[in-house]
Amino acid sequence: MKKAILIIVLLIIMIGGFFGLKFYSKYYGNNIKKDGYVLIPHNAEFKQILDSAAKYVDNRETFEAVAKEKDLEKFFKAGRYHFQKGLGNAHLVNMIKAGNQSENSFRIGDFGDVYQMLGKVTKKTELDSLEFVKGLNTIAAEKGYNNAEDLKKYFFIDTYNFFWTVTPKEFFNRFNDQYNEFWNAERKEKEQQSGLTRDQIYALASIVYKESGGKKDEMRTIAGLYLNRYRKGMKLQSDPTVIYAINKQTNFQQPIKRVFYKHLSTPSPYNTYANKGIPPGPICVVDKNSVDAVLNAEKNDYIFMCADPARLGYHKFTASAEQHAINAKAYQDWLNSNNIK
Repeated sequence: MKKAILIIVLLIIMIGGFFGLKFYSKYYGNNIKKDGYVLIPHNAEFKQILDSAAKYVDNRETFEAVAKEKDLEKFFKAGRYHFQKGLGNAHLVNMIKAGNQSENSFRIGDFGDVYQMLGKVTKKTELDSLEFVKGLNTIAAEKGYNNAEDLKKYFFIDTYNFFWTVTPKEFFNRFNDQYNEFWNAERKEKEQQSGLTRDQIYALASIVYKESGGKKDEMRTIAGLYLNRYRKGMKLQSDPTVIYAINKQTNFQQPIKRVFYKHLSTPSPYNTYANKGIPPGPICVVDKNSVDAVLNAEKNDYIFMCADPARLGYHKFTASAEQHAINAKAYQDWLNSNNIK
């Protein structure tokens, strides 16, 4: 009798273990064959979700079964979801239902205009560039600007994290908050002392950034030089402004790298060879260092600068036209010898 009872108990344990293992495997066991990200748009159909997940799950049937049991078809949230090894079906489905999506990194570089920037950014967003432009144009109008391009000063060069589903408003609010935080009482005081408008500060900062190649150690020197030119009533004569004027005309589709004499008369309010004063706005997205360089410009007597072929990326500075001519000749010879057009 005892033996029979023992056998029954063992059978129950074995059967329970069998079904318990199936239950665990179905809901909690690893069902990922390779890591990846599943993109689920707001208007996704259930089959679309299953097809996207199928690229990464090991057993589509069990994933689909759990998804149906948990009403994923009716209750899902759009997003970019990380399917990584070790995750079971229940975790995957709950993740999508809760909207626990993974952020993506966005690099904001020294883009020439906001539209160029959005063309890159929206490769990692659900909305396309046209929708983002519409959204930022609306924000610009609310702030009293003409269009999204007038928002350029709100963006800083850096790497940021956003969700794939980020909206234009959410995207801009991140930079708007950073902008307001940057312009603290100390910087506002320096802004007033400079005698420049904020738009002029950003325009000069963009020239400083381009001329310095983003190198912080020359920025304050370059800022001092251009302020000297401006305050003496001289044309700024910055090559990057000519490059910007030309590239802007082609929407940055055929960018030039070297300025020739024929380019100097390019008609544009941004061309500082053709116009006196500071351009009406920045020629690129800037970083915080370049704005600070303008606010804390070095006091020097420099008027001329020229790229230094002996230290690529750096410049030779002088107050002498004669010395500048020598420096410029050496640089032009270097360009020609290296066949740089």
